[in-house]
Amino acid sequence: MKKQVTVLGSTGSIGTQSLDVIRAQGYGVFGLAAHANAALLARQIEEFHPRAVCLVDETAADALAGMLQGMPDAPSLLRGKEGLTELAAMQGTDIVLNAVVGIAGLAATLAAIESGHDVALANKESLVTGGRLVTDAVQRHGVKLLPVDSEHSAIFQCLQDAYAAKSLQKILLTASGGPFFGKTRAELAMMTKADALRHPNWSMGQKITIDSATLMNKGLELIEAVWLFGLPAKQIQIVVQRQSVIHSMVQFTDNSVLAQLGVPDMRIPIQYALTWPQRVPGPAPELDFTTLRMLTFDTADEETFRCLAACKKAIQKGGLAPCAANGANEEAVRLFLEDKIPFLKIGELVEGAVESDSFGGAYTLRDVYACDAAARAYVLEHL
Repeated sequence: MKKQVTVLGSTGSIGTQSLDVIRAQGYGVFGLAAHANAALLARQIEEFHPRAVCLVDETAADALAGMLQGMPDAPSLLRGKEGLTELAAMQGTDIVLNAVVGIAGLAATLAAIESGHDVALANKESLVTGGRLVTDAVQRHGVKLLPVDSEHSAIFQCLQDAYAAKSLQKILLTASGGPFFGKTRAELAMMTKADALRHPNWSMGQKITIDSATLMNKGLELIEAVWLFGLPAKQIQIVVQRQSVIHSMVQFTDNSVLAQLGVPDMRIPIQYALTWPQRVPGPAPELDFTTLRMLTFDTADEETFRCLAACKKAIQKGGLAPCAANGANEEAVRLFLEDKIPFLKIGELVEGAVESDSFGGAYTLRDVYACDAAARAYVLEHL
């Protein structure tokens, strides 16, 4: 039987590229979920014939229900946040690919793991906000957590040798630097939403593109790497690699370094998560070294880009501090995209939220959501 995949966040950038890979590999689609794009989800249903789908937005779900009337073999339609977790937990899929944006993906990740499903994780916030909960659940249920972020996939690929993880000394987490690399704080103060949404190398959704511009995305990835690979933050170095060709590197105890290279195409890490441990031909183009003139490296400027500094402080504090950083950032990015705050205010608010409490100790899923709400409230109180 062909592999069955559930894609959460199927209408977003990662979701649609995941369906490119599924199409190319001839896999089946067990389930699809989206937030509100009923029209695109309906087209995906017509092509892939899933058994179940979910729309989180109730109005969009009503619209989709109308579109499904009279459709042969129409899937069951789930609704809301509860429907998303129900779909993630449903039996019949071989792997759940979670490409939901933000903390909204955490409950679905946990539901999939607790139902015994392997998870291809593109929702970094699952580990940022609830890292201990997720990793404990993976250990209890004996499932695989396969990274989809290009950087974490690169690290994962470099550690496939049976002895590699044992001799891992340092992770070199690469960053494109985003659209504002090299700019001063005075220059950043003048940057608009349109400026921030012009990423030089990657085509992504609005939220993650803004996170790339603030370097928040790299801070979140650092926290994610701590949970995925078991190294403390001090052994993870962020290196700016402007061409986005080297996706990350690992350094071993003998100071040798392995790197994973490829074109900046998310279908490569998506496919590896779905086909692991095999490598097979796919839809992404090859890297043409005859046109690759240079590879440059630089340091990430956390003095200018305060979101990165805030994330480092958060993972050092531990507990729910990373959750606070994420919640404050999600709220601040929303306000920035609505033209309600300037660009530099995002980093100020994130850093302030992290410093507002100690955040120590163990936590439950309820605590995660309470911390997220408190961080968002902090942002609204400090505009």
